[in-house]
Amino acid sequence: MNHKCLKAYTLAGVFFVLAAGSLAHFLYDWTGRNPVIGLFAPVNESVWEHMKLLFFPMLLYSVFMVCRRRGRNPCVLSSLCLGITAGTLLIPVLFYAYTSVLGRNFLLLDIGTFILSTLTAFWLAYRLTLSCRAKPYTLLLCAMVCILFACFLWFTYHPPHSRLFEVLRLIERCPAVPI
Repeated sequence: MNHKCLKAYTLAGVFFVLAAGSLAHFLYDWTGRNPVIGLFAPVNESVWEHMKLLFFPMLLYSVFMVCRRRGRNPCVLSSLCLGITAGTLLIPVLFYAYTSVLGRNFLLLDIGTFILSTLTAFWLAYRLTLSCRAKPYTLLLCAMVCILFACFLWFTYHPPHSRLFEVLRLIERCPAVPI
């Protein structure tokens, strides 16, 4: 029964992150470029900013899941922290891997990168919650999430000069579609 309940929470988390992350992509513009919203939603088309699409929704869902499941699943905190970190870092890895092979980015592959990173994050969290193999590293994993959190807040408005922070031109060869 415990495994079924954990699986249900995990699947709900996948759907929550996919939905919230997709909506977050547009949130900054929808709020009139509110600088506070920009701390948690992408402010431009850089890969760094798009890592927020997974990080913040999964962090929010993880707080909920830890509050609900830590009694029955004592390893859920460390597992979710590892999942958040791995899923967030997988976004630039997959993006730069496919763009280095194809020579440019494609919107459908960008969306696929987000979906695959989210699935991977929750799969890792689920498996490690069951095995408890990440529990000895709870403090380190929580610290990594906190460091990523601080980096997102700082680098949103103070990005370093790095390819990760460059604004991408999406679908470069497609003509503009009038709305």
